[in-house]
Amino acid sequence: MTEIASPHISYPRITVLGVQPGDPPFRIMEIDGTVVGEAKSFTDVLVAAAAYGIPVHDADDPAVVRWVGGDKLTWHPR
Repeated sequence: MTEIASPHISYPRITVLGVQPGDPPFRIMEIDGTVVGEAKSFTDVLVAAAAYGIPVHDADDPAVVRWVGGDKLTWHPR
């Protein structure tokens, strides 16, 4: 029996990319695959999510937010 890929694969609506050097450092943020701006803190992520009507009850849940190059506490280049 062959397995069929599910057409209902879900991806998190929010993606926060790795830290970029700057003054202050920032992370590019995407919502639904579109770049929506820079986040300089975890609060910026929550504010942008709220602006797009996305509730974030657990930012550590990979089904809610995809953190690339660190987690919600990573805001400085390594």
